Amino acid sequence: MTLVLTGTLLAGCSSTVSLEPAADANDPACADLSVRLPDAVDGESRRWTDAQATGAWGDPASVFLTCGVPELGPTTLPCQSVNGVDWVIDESEAPRYRVTTFDRVPAVELYLDNERVSSAQVL
Repeated sequence: MTLVLTGTLLAGCSSTVSLEPAADANDPACADLSVRLPDAVDGESRRWTDAQATGAWGDPASVFLTCGVPELGPTTLPCQSVNGVDWVIDESEAPRYRVTTFDRVPAVELYLDNERVSSAQVL
């Protein structure tokens, strides 16, 4: 997945976050998830995005969500279970972390700045 981490100015003072939709963003489960996204995560307010089945929070955005990413196969990356959902944690860009659901179709990926938000609070 390619994240474009810049915002595009819209009318007035509001802005939107430009993201690329995942290959399976049109999966009905992603639509179900999208309508349930919270207004805030770890104190960061939700922002508009310009791609289907995505979400962003913070200004500048510090949490990005993409639904419909490819399901992960076996991995040696650490895994954490939160509320019955298993998340694979990629710390290779620390303090920015990529966490992806494991054994869920479609998969959901979060990309977050751990200097601004707590991964434990976001998950």
